[in-house]
Amino acid sequence: MSMVEDKGFENMILTFNPKYELPSRTYFTTKMEKKYEEVKGKLNKKLKTTDSMALTTDIWTSVATEAYLGVTCHFVGEDWEMESHSLTTMPLEERHTGPNIAEWIEEIIAKFDIPPEKIKAVVHDNGSNVVAAANLLSEKHGWASVRCAGHTLNLVVQSGLKCNQAISKCVAAARCLVEHFKRSELACTKLKAKQKQMGSGDPGDEKMLVQDVSTRWNSTYAMLSRLVEQRWPVTATLSDPAVTQRGKHYLDLKNEQWDLIEELIEGLEPFDGATEFLSGQKYVTLSVLPTLVQGLTKSIQGSAFETAPVKAYQAHVAEEIARRWQGLFLFHPESPNTTLLTAALDPRYRKLKFLPAEEAFKVQSTVQTMALAVKMEERRGNRASGTAQDDDAVTVTRAKGAPSFLDKILGSSDSSTSDEEDEEEQFNQAVQKELLMYFGERPLSKKENPLSWWKTNAARYPTLAKSLLCIPATSTPSERLFSAAGNIASKRRASLSSEHVDMLTFLHCNHTLL
Repeated sequence: MSMVEDKGFENMILTFNPKYELPSRTYFTTKMEKKYEEVKGKLNKKLKTTDSMALTTDIWTSVATEAYLGVTCHFVGEDWEMESHSLTTMPLEERHTGPNIAEWIEEIIAKFDIPPEKIKAVVHDNGSNVVAAANLLSEKHGWASVRCAGHTLNLVVQSGLKCNQAISKCVAAARCLVEHFKRSELACTKLKAKQKQMGSGDPGDEKMLVQDVSTRWNSTYAMLSRLVEQRWPVTATLSDPAVTQRGKHYLDLKNEQWDLIEELIEGLEPFDGATEFLSGQKYVTLSVLPTLVQGLTKSIQGSAFETAPVKAYQAHVAEEIARRWQGLFLFHPESPNTTLLTAALDPRYRKLKFLPAEEAFKVQSTVQTMALAVKMEERRGNRASGTAQDDDAVTVTRAKGAPSFLDKILGSSDSSTSDEEDEEEQFNQAVQKELLMYFGERPLSKKENPLSWWKTNAARYPTLAKSLLCIPATSTPSERLFSAAGNIASKRRASLSSEHVDMLTFLHCNHTLL
């Protein structure tokens, strides 16, 4: 917004149209604040139409060293399409303790008039403070605490890359090589020329080397893949005396290191594909996690690696997956596993084939209990709307007179209590029959959209799907929120107030409501 006061910008506008009077910074600030309130009102109205939603949250620090708490919400809309919206990029001034984070999240949902009972889950990373906050919210409001699957996969991979010294040294050498090209303008220019000469890059679209960052998911895989792809242009560039001075040829990797990297890429590829899939926002993801974890384990264990270091990596990541997801395939009715319940409500995985029969039965029984509770709530609502008719019925009953002594002992045939018990039994049987039909149907194809199936079949079964299928498997939406905030709170705009960063990020991420 301060750009309108920049002398260069003013001179450019003056050149284009000398008569144009440029609006002030205050004008645009006022417009932005007004638009924020307008879009916030639209979002509030939309959120009132849904009964269930999930949140994702994360903490980020800007280039101005200001900390922000990002929160996004996710729900299944009236047309059975997945919807995601940014709630806030809230500036933080106090310590990021578990109780503080929990309190801030409560403040955010209160700001958007979201009743706590609408929130079904909070998706977060494995940071101890955020985990503590999620546990506090779970105890207070009953929200499920879901750890980010993408973050967990990244921890598995990072641990695997550090488990073997040969792999650690090889990745470090590759990183050093990429850094050399990133820092040297001459080396970068020569590499582009070699790429054109060897035809390894499209004209004007040369593929630059990628630098990995430990906290950025799959970035090591991206770095190694691009390096192998550009191996010969890179080697040719390094062999040029103008680029590599005598005594610095150690930058190039040895043949055995190139071989190790090629095999390591094969071991990293499944994690890249899994993370990319789980990070989606437009489709159901959490219900896929048990099947995906099983498939990932089989893929890793089934690969026939040749080098000892990659075999060590293979064994280590298999152990890490089992350790970090040891509770994924266990179900306790007193503290239900949200991921397994979500899988049961996904028609693709309703048979729960990844579970032992006993565990699958526990899940299905809990789904039945939940469905019965939903139906009972609907029933109470229907009865409340017919209070007048109930009052008339009571008056007629009283007019018939008091029951006889025999009626009291044996129960009369028109006893309201007996009728209620019979009705209750029929009601329970109806819900049980619906669930048996649902779990008895053939699973949907893995390629089909479960939300489309529910849109067609929601009237046939107790509709629990919207309350759980909306939960994302990762906190990627919050990460994307910070990517937008990072572009807004750039070095050139570091003087933006934290409140205006929040407003601009909110408008950017909720542009569909503009």
